[in-house]
Amino acid sequence: MKTLEPTTDIVDIMDVIEQLCGIQVDNRKLYLLEHRFGELMREASYSSYAELARCARDDRGLQQQIVERITTRETLFFRDGSPFQALQHKLLPEIIDARSTTRFPRRLRLWSAACSSGQEPYSLAIMIRELLPDVDRWDIQILASDISSTAIAQAKQGVYSEHEISRGLSPAQLHRYFRKEGSQWRVQDKLRSMIRFEERNFLQPFNTVGLFDIVFCRNLAIYFSDCNRRDLFSRIADQLVDDGLLFIGAQEYHADMSERFSMEQHCRATVYRPKKRIPQNRGLG
Repeated sequence: MKTLEPTTDIVDIMDVIEQLCGIQVDNRKLYLLEHRFGELMREASYSSYAELARCARDDRGLQQQIVERITTRETLFFRDGSPFQALQHKLLPEIIDARSTTRFPRRLRLWSAACSSGQEPYSLAIMIRELLPDVDRWDIQILASDISSTAIAQAKQGVYSEHEISRGLSPAQLHRYFRKEGSQWRVQDKLRSMIRFEERNFLQPFNTVGLFDIVFCRNLAIYFSDCNRRDLFSRIADQLVDDGLLFIGAQEYHADMSERFSMEQHCRATVYRPKKRIPQNRGLG
């Protein structure tokens, strides 16, 4: 495979990518540009990456094509199973107990922040339905968001191939929550009704999404610069309730989490809780 050199030509499109979606392409992964943009360059007859970058700055359609091609959508149901086990066997029961004396004892809010083609939010919905026998009496909403409009469209549709459906689901879960349609499987409405899908750029403010008990933001910030990563986690902390939970990817570390979180270990999973803010002393008078 040909390795690209970080010339000025390449740097131009790298800058555009980071400005559009926060993804930082380092020198070790420059081959991704050739692999993912080669066809686009040929179809539109761009003479260089600099020309592609220049055209993209004023063309929203081209910007979306760039985002679609650079984002990664590799996922599976119940990916890295320990977070789901920690939630099901310890953390979610604790949250339910804590909510029992509040004004909204049967309300839960979850956010699958980088949901890709939908396997993660559907996995969360399955876990909740298997934990709560009276789940239909609860007010449960799962926000599933992604920057990729293609990924969101597939997630909304909830239709998966035999290969996709075989990754992470037990036979019992498959037949309980999906129905066969030819060579594919479709999510049942009892799962889909728990989830709201939304296209969202993670560089933009989160002040319209509400507060959450649980946020999954896995394998997204690993592609961000240090500055964008710290900013992302700080903004997520603002969207968590005081005893909320954040799960990040296995390759993302506490050092990247800013000073807003404390780390805990449960059922072989690492989870982060927002630290309570200390009110600032505004002085007298």
